[in-house]
Amino acid sequence: MMSWSDSLSRRLAERRSTSLWRNRQVHQGSDGRLLFTSDGQYLNFSSNDYLGLSRHPQIIAAWQQGAEQYGVGSGGSGHVTGYTVAHNILEQQLAEWLGYSRALLFISGYAANQGVIAALMEKEDRIIADRLSHASLMEAAIHSPAQCRRFLHNNMGSLQQHLAKAYAGKTLVVTEGVFSMDGDCAPLEAIAQQTKSTASWLMVDDAHGIGIHGDEGRGSCWMQNVKPEILIITFGKAFGLSGAAVLCDEQTAEYLLQYARHLIYSTAMPPAQAVALSEAVQQIRAGDELRERLQNNIRYFRREVQQLPFVLMNSETAIQPLIIGDNELCTALSHVLRQKKVWVKAILPPTVPPDGARLRITLTANHTQHDIDTLLEALHGSGC
Repeated sequence: MMSWSDSLSRRLAERRSTSLWRNRQVHQGSDGRLLFTSDGQYLNFSSNDYLGLSRHPQIIAAWQQGAEQYGVGSGGSGHVTGYTVAHNILEQQLAEWLGYSRALLFISGYAANQGVIAALMEKEDRIIADRLSHASLMEAAIHSPAQCRRFLHNNMGSLQQHLAKAYAGKTLVVTEGVFSMDGDCAPLEAIAQQTKSTASWLMVDDAHGIGIHGDEGRGSCWMQNVKPEILIITFGKAFGLSGAAVLCDEQTAEYLLQYARHLIYSTAMPPAQAVALSEAVQQIRAGDELRERLQNNIRYFRREVQQLPFVLMNSETAIQPLIIGDNELCTALSHVLRQKKVWVKAILPPTVPPDGARLRITLTANHTQHDIDTLLEALHGSGC
């Protein structure tokens, strides 16, 4: 019989022998544009802080004021002592902004996706998910009692084929608004039409679209005039903070409050964080100038990078993946860029498909044209 230690040692040795070994690195902070480490500062092109709000002085001040009023923790689950006036105000603010009856706060986007699917789906139900949906969605779908099927990425014919098959229970169609690894957008209007025609529900995770797309940054669904039954937004990207919210109707919210274990049994986010998020919502709604700066950076990068011998994904979002393919070459290129004081992480399988290793370049409103030129020069001189 193999011991625990032997089993773990074997698995670690297998992983260490491949190019897929993961390492964490200690940093000293970031302002969205720059990353600070013990050996200096880097131009940061791996941040999801798309609008640069993580260092916004009014959001920082709001968190400080919230901490002075409520302390630094919530003290419990929202079902016990953790649900404060600050949480309630933020939920109402989000619901009004995005046009839903209710919003429910979760501690993370991962927890929100897991909690919603686990609570809603039963044995006789089915989930039909875009095959490139985030790991939190796919893991929840696979581990739920429902049948899980995947349709080809952004392929309406494939979705229609799945929906056309009769099924006894409820059907939930799952997709992202902006896909986190490819940076492309889902055809939400077409997906919503097919979903409604079969009396199914649509769930959209708009982690990378909220704050960036649509009027006042209302996101991908708003931009395509779609209102899914369940909208997931996260606060770790354009908001510059962390946490998530589920937007839905009154009945669904009450159901989740009764059955979503990730919500019931998790300590609520600190009230001070909710206060800061309320200020972040205000900054996002008034952030047209930030969004325009980001779009200008995206257009400039895409135009200039065409001169380099890399495959650039067809993305008009802040996520601009350069497909390298080979794992070792991708890792080496990331290391070369780091030597040039440019921080771009290599993303390897299984996070992306086999032969899909890439440099996942992310642009922010805080980047300057000179920053992007520095990135392009480093890529051009990488020798890869």
